[in-house]
Amino acid sequence: MNWKFWRKNNGIKKKKSPTREWADAIIFAVIAATLIRTFFIEAYTIPTPSMERSLLVGDFLFVSKLNYGPRIPMTPIAFPFAHHTMPLIGTKAYWDGLELSYHRLPGLSEVKKGDVVVFNYPMEADSPFFRPVDKRENYIKRCQGAPGDTLSLVNAQVYVNGKAAPNPPGEQTDYTVTTTGVDLNPQILQDLHISNYEGAAAPTMTKEAANSLKSFSNVKAVTPNIATRGMMDPSVFPNDIRYPKDHHYDWNVDNYGPLIIPKKGWTVKLDSLTLPIYRRTITVYEGNKLQQIGNDIIINGKKTDTYTFKMNYYWMMGDNRHDSLDSRFWGFVPEDHIVGKALFIWMSWDDNGSFLGKIRWSRLFNGIH
Repeated sequence: MNWKFWRKNNGIKKKKSPTREWADAIIFAVIAATLIRTFFIEAYTIPTPSMERSLLVGDFLFVSKLNYGPRIPMTPIAFPFAHHTMPLIGTKAYWDGLELSYHRLPGLSEVKKGDVVVFNYPMEADSPFFRPVDKRENYIKRCQGAPGDTLSLVNAQVYVNGKAAPNPPGEQTDYTVTTTGVDLNPQILQDLHISNYEGAAAPTMTKEAANSLKSFSNVKAVTPNIATRGMMDPSVFPNDIRYPKDHHYDWNVDNYGPLIIPKKGWTVKLDSLTLPIYRRTITVYEGNKLQQIGNDIIINGKKTDTYTFKMNYYWMMGDNRHDSLDSRFWGFVPEDHIVGKALFIWMSWDDNGSFLGKIRWSRLFNGIH
């Protein structure tokens, strides 16, 4: 009699079929990769020129989740490796029937001014997307203002708490180039990394490139295109077509503010000047119902003239100041939208390069500053 009948298969381990071994390996790889992407590090590609010349279109980055603390998934049921849309078929890659509240594990540091940060695009909370926070499109910009800071721009220079902020090393903007009538050599434009040059139009370049361009004999002047102070740009935050009476600010992309960036626990007095700036934060990002009845402000059914913020917020801007959709147009970035810190470039691909010059070898494994 076999007294070891309780052992499965008489103690003989059944060999897995090749199909089962492949399935187990694939499942393990998917789970491991998902955990790494969620809690440790994730790859990211630069799709637009908004961070030039610090980051170029075609740069492939690694983004650390550990620096600011890994964010616990708020929409946990999702298709692996698809952010918000399924490839090819274009349907949602997640199920929004289960959404968790925001939580973040401890990180190595807080978001600091000057950091290059990946975050979810706040405006995708609106129509037509209505996406959950962690399924909104990933954006990358430089943090220019931290919670509690007072920020402004004066003639395109950022000021934080009354002091001029350090300018990013690759910052560029649009210029007007006046020549003697003799066109510039295209090779000069390429060597100085000047883009969008069309005759006397508004080419984009760094200050260093502008200073070099001034030295050529056929160049009479190189002048930065700075919007005039007091000339209102209706597209910049907080001007909102839904609330035309809120248009109290004659701000533009180069002369902006000052405004105070919300900090967790800070109480702001609500009136006709502050409400336009903080209305979206109170309603969309912090989930309150706000009504205006005459001169009265009612939040969640209670009349009030103050509001205390529940989260920290940040001010993000692109280094390519005249070609960046950033906080100047849509306002604050809530802390629950922060994805991670950009660390280094592991690959850089130039679609416009020659066959043998597609890879920008000099940029490989460069740190991001």
